[in-house]
Amino acid sequence: MLLTKTNYLLYRECPENAWVKIYEPKIFHSFKPSDFDKMIMETGNEVDKLARELFPGGILIEDRKDAKKTKELIDKKEKIIYQPVFFTDKFEFIADILVWNDEQEAYDIYEAKSTNSGEKKKKKLDDYKYDLAFQVNILKKLSIPINKMYIIRLNCDYVREEKLNIKELFVIEDMTNTVNDISEIVLEEMEVAHDVLNKLKKKPTDCSCLIKGKSAHCSTFKYLNPKVPEYSVHNISRIGNSKKKLAELIDLGIYSIYDVPEEFPLTAIQRSQVNAAQLKNITIDKAALNDFLNTIEYPISFIDYESCIAAVPKFIGYKPYDQIPFQFSLHILEDKNDALKHFEFLHIENTIPDIAFVEELKKVLPKKGSIIVWNKSFECNIINNRLAERNPSYLTLINNFNERVVDLEVPFKKQFYVHPGFLGKSSIKNILPTLSPKFSHKNLNIQEGGAASDTWNKIVNGEFDDNELKDKTKDLLVYCELDTIAMYEIWKKCLE
Repeated sequence: MLLTKTNYLLYRECPENAWVKIYEPKIFHSFKPSDFDKMIMETGNEVDKLARELFPGGILIEDRKDAKKTKELIDKKEKIIYQPVFFTDKFEFIADILVWNDEQEAYDIYEAKSTNSGEKKKKKLDDYKYDLAFQVNILKKLSIPINKMYIIRLNCDYVREEKLNIKELFVIEDMTNTVNDISEIVLEEMEVAHDVLNKLKKKPTDCSCLIKGKSAHCSTFKYLNPKVPEYSVHNISRIGNSKKKLAELIDLGIYSIYDVPEEFPLTAIQRSQVNAAQLKNITIDKAALNDFLNTIEYPISFIDYESCIAAVPKFIGYKPYDQIPFQFSLHILEDKNDALKHFEFLHIENTIPDIAFVEELKKVLPKKGSIIVWNKSFECNIINNRLAERNPSYLTLINNFNERVVDLEVPFKKQFYVHPGFLGKSSIKNILPTLSPKFSHKNLNIQEGGAASDTWNKIVNGEFDDNELKDKTKDLLVYCELDTIAMYEIWKKCLE
């Protein structure tokens, strides 16, 4: 078995998951990626192709196994090669771009990534150095001269004009010194990973992710750890930030949240969650909940948005990874005796939705009263910073909107309302079916934001025929409407 770069990086995260991918691929691929994950993969492919335009005129190796063609090009010092393929007796990988440096008589390596540049993205560079070090070690084994190693990423400050400016869209970051510093360590890791994965013929008994929080679990965690129940100690709020606590529970053989000892040290929020599960108690802090509810003023507007993130800016004025607000649902309750009114907006043209979105919101949203959202930081961000930057004439409207927002998730995050059915989460998809069982996202054709975003993207790209377009448009409207109905139903339940 040859160890690929992908499997080496997977091994670094979880050796057992890499084993499943290699020896039981049907099982590995049975854990299907979410619609959001699929979009990330498609984005990566798009960025790879665009990055080649930085170095035009190269030769593409189309066959992912054609090391012979690659060698022929390398031997004659071909200036630019896209997707070159390399094999040794133990390892294999496909590079993104190799560029011959005449002055240094060596190749420069360029690895394209679909992440943003910027201070907050530095952690990603720490991951990328292992990617490049794997490549460098193989090229050295093949006696291919290497000069420098670079990462190509999206420029977070780039603002699109009518046409994409490829040179401004990307930034190129020199990783040479960082990669050289760890290349020997990585070579040792590569050798160990190759030997372990070749010798380990039986299914591993446990997974390295056992002592990681749920969000860090590998894709085949359930298969590798059948003794871990659905509602496990990994579901305890923020337990992933307390690795010592989690490791101690696992060492004690405690996997179920129902088996956590009463004397085990937990934070107040964690203990409240565990007690709710074990005692099957509903706990409501009436005073705190009422204080929160009393901040809400009529008319009450329950609003939810849907947006699509485009890594490569889709429209003029947009930056990489700007949110594109394409839809909202709004339910309004003028007073406690009034009937609920519904308004909705969906932009399905392949044009900038900003003005239409804000103008429709301006038309139907009451000029006073509370605006109820779920997850304030996300919802306000959609029509805050960048939308206001792109459309400064709406700044007063947007500021007024944000001043009136009330986050209905707060009483659940702060555990004013604790129910064993929430499973320790404050997502609307956990709260709604517990408090109002007749409502559920599981009955919808679109069940989560990633699928909504993907559906909209396909609509505006013209990927559906007329009948499909009608159905998909309806699916989006129904999905978004459920979230505002959900907030209304949850708010009513809190009033009881």
